[in-house]
Amino acid sequence: MRRAFTLVELLVVIGIIAVLMGILMPVLNKVRKQAVRTQCVTNLRTLGSGYFIYANDNRGMSCPGRLPADWAKHSVYFLGDGDQYRPRWYELMGVAMKKYPTKKFNVNQDDSWTIENPLFLCPSVPERNNSRNYCYGYNYQFLGNARRKPNGEWINFPVKVGGINAASTVMALDCLGTAAGKPLGQRTGYYPDGVKDEYAICNKGWCVDPPRLTATSDYADPQHRLPVHRSGPDARHEGKVNVAFCDGHVDSLAVQDLGYIVNADGSIPVSGLGATNKMFSGSGRDDDPPPVQ
Repeated sequence: MRRAFTLVELLVVIGIIAVLMGILMPVLNKVRKQAVRTQCVTNLRTLGSGYFIYANDNRGMSCPGRLPADWAKHSVYFLGDGDQYRPRWYELMGVAMKKYPTKKFNVNQDDSWTIENPLFLCPSVPERNNSRNYCYGYNYQFLGNARRKPNGEWINFPVKVGGINAASTVMALDCLGTAAGKPLGQRTGYYPDGVKDEYAICNKGWCVDPPRLTATSDYADPQHRLPVHRSGPDARHEGKVNVAFCDGHVDSLAVQDLGYIVNADGSIPVSGLGATNKMFSGSGRDDDPPPVQ
């Protein structure tokens, strides 16, 4: 006669399994998060190689945050008028690498399109795939700001790669967009259709402002040059920010390690004791961002 398990024995086995699951789940969750962070690092490192390729293809010029509006002859997707389609930095680097964020280009500028290629996305937040409200922010103020001053001059363009201290200069990082200037409780959701909301996660996330801004600084959103609307990093990887530097290496750093100040409410101010642009300026000094006038 075969002996069956008693109820007590079954409960003991179930209890042991529950204990083991309680031990293993945190470990597995940590491993999963580490794998995601590693993939993000890999993506940023690949984009970093695109920075060099772009410079080599453009006479040593650093990639601008966005192609100038009047560079029709430089329309990288051969769509015609550059005033209608102005590729952002990750698109320009993608073209240099022959890797494209999307295959559905439009001759007319359209902020609603989304990125399809996972190379250009952060795997921890793959839903943040809008072309404007993007997950990775570029150090546009110091590496190439092709917006115009009132007198018609570019704010900071072109910038030569040879003048940049590449190993210590931030190229791009995990970005929170203009939500960074707001307290945690005031930030709104993410808009994958390109909606413009200064309080939203990753609003204008394709560009990141350096830690310290001045009264004459540009802002990620030039229509709202106010301290509360500054763009900043997103510590989305267990309290760390993945940061790609201009020499191609990637580090995981705390927001404060990058020179930013973080208030008790989670907001990032534009100035204060400890705020420094040393890791963004390209010179290794705490330089002011190039003025808008």
